[in-house]
Amino acid sequence: MRARPLPRRPSVRLTALGFGAAQAGNLYRATTDEEFAAAVDTAWAGGLRYFDTAPHYGLGLSERRIGAALRTRPRDEYVVSTKVGRLLVPSPQDAQRRDPEGFDVPADHRRVWDFSRDGVLRSLESSLARTGLDRVDVVYLHDPDDHWEQAAAEAVPALVELRDQGVVGAIGAGMNQSHLLTRFVEETDVDVVMCAGRYTLLEQGALADLLPAAERRGVGVVVAGVYNSGLLSQDRPPADATYNYQQAPPELIDRAHRIADVCQAHGVTLPQAALAFVRSHPAVVSTVVGLRNRAQVTQTLTRADADVPAALWPALRAAGLLAPVAA
Repeated sequence: MRARPLPRRPSVRLTALGFGAAQAGNLYRATTDEEFAAAVDTAWAGGLRYFDTAPHYGLGLSERRIGAALRTRPRDEYVVSTKVGRLLVPSPQDAQRRDPEGFDVPADHRRVWDFSRDGVLRSLESSLARTGLDRVDVVYLHDPDDHWEQAAAEAVPALVELRDQGVVGAIGAGMNQSHLLTRFVEETDVDVVMCAGRYTLLEQGALADLLPAAERRGVGVVVAGVYNSGLLSQDRPPADATYNYQQAPPELIDRAHRIADVCQAHGVTLPQAALAFVRSHPAVVSTVVGLRNRAQVTQTLTRADADVPAALWPALRAAGLLAPVAA
């Protein structure tokens, strides 16, 4: 599978398709160790070499599983990214409860926001211990939406220092919005950003700020949430489809159906077009898709390999379903 180097850190190369490991943390429902190991084996056989995780995903479970799945593979052949900003603090008194943030794991730790220098260092040290890996290649600030001042003044300089020392290969931020990511690109020394849900076949808000800024500054963009948390993940979105992790409003479901009509007329499915669309922008270096088991990996590889005709994009623009400057 094709891999692209980060423009500012060419030693860090991300495959066009990345493995999102939130489901390894039992997002929404339990995943067995065997299911996840089979997913990684299938992804590896398909050429995926970029794996993204975070302490937030299952209170550390995702990091532990990623580490176990990759530990015996050649270390220079894959890239792992994790995130900082949420410290995991033991909470044994809550171990009989389930995690309240959507992961099917015991609530034996609680998340504490911390974008201080010390918080960054402690978080990364804990991530290395959980994964058992010798290094993390990319470190993102995780959802610093309400923490711009501390993240920009303390967390980014701490990550810059780690990068300049060779402890990590590249640094950045990951969020579900484009505006603040644009500020990180324009005002700080980041190498890559992960933008979830704001540059998709359904909505292209990042075209107005993040993507042009990233091109100007030579910052790579990793697109996540390519299916808008479910709305674009099936050939035809069901009535109970989700968008931004909630029930999708009827007008967006209708829009997705109209996009699917145009896709069908051009011989492709809605998910195939969703994956192909985001890859077309020159600032996008990789697309991360959440994967749980072997079947999902196989399906995603097949979708990513689909031949999507170039005529689809002007047809969507003509129908008013794609931004005039998109694709």
